[in-house]
Amino acid sequence: MKKIIIAVSTIIVVVVGLLVFMQNVNLNRLGADNYYVQIKGGGEKIESKSDRGEKFVTYEYTLPAYNEAGEEKVFTFTSSKQLREEAYLNLFVKDSKGVTSYQEVQKEEIPNKAKEKLEGTT
Repeated sequence: MKKIIIAVSTIIVVVVGLLVFMQNVNLNRLGADNYYVQIKGGGEKIESKSDRGEKFVTYEYTLPAYNEAGEEKVFTFTSSKQLREEAYLNLFVKDSKGVTSYQEVQKEEIPNKAKEKLEGTT
């Protein structure tokens, strides 16, 4: 009986741990390369409709981005809202999918070589 209680308790702990992990981890960021970009311009406004006729607006940005070694790549990504002009973003990029996620960062958080390249584009 004691072994059954221990086994059930272990299973419950593992399941709860997995649920907490899945809620707090963005899987689009796992295994992704980091590139840094500064928002220039308002992006291209794209309007679309769902099957139910609901309108959706997204903004598409195509900008040069730099990794921590200062290597440049141009990426196209979308946002459900217009991003703040001059904001710095950390783009999470996967080879097969392109930009999978992004997060606004402070200039001080950007690696030096990428920061130098971004400062040179202003």
